[in-house]
Amino acid sequence: MLLRRIGNWPRLDWGFRSSLDELERMRRQMDWLSESLPGRFLAEPFAGVFPLVNVTEDKDRFVVRAELPGIKPDELEISVTGNNLSISGERKLEPEDAGAKYHRREREAGKFSRVISLPAPVDADKVEAHSAEGILTIVLPKAEIAKPKQIAIKTS
Repeated sequence: MLLRRIGNWPRLDWGFRSSLDELERMRRQMDWLSESLPGRFLAEPFAGVFPLVNVTEDKDRFVVRAELPGIKPDELEISVTGNNLSISGERKLEPEDAGAKYHRREREAGKFSRVISLPAPVDADKVEAHSAEGILTIVLPKAEIAKPKQIAIKTS
């Protein structure tokens, strides 16, 4: 016997849905509602996560590399608190001609701020930063408490 489900007709479970099915239905409805809100069209365009960063770690330090083309080092603010690194500034773009017609617009100007949580505390007094060719490199030495300790094993 071949059974076919038509629209929202009950399934063989006589209408009892799993809680995951119900959550998925509610998520779809919330997405639909949020897309239809008029305030969404009045908001500023979203340029994505900026700046793009890579965070690496070795036994003594974290290294954060951020892409910041066209932004001068003196236009940036970098701060460290506990295990959080904050990078903020403003990206400025050359103004286009008043009659320019965009075919694609992916670059946006404006203020930005990134807070990066590191997996361990850092020594804020020894943090160093330098910029070259649009790449900001921040070296964050780990705090002594966060560094791995080698434990010697005693034998009897």
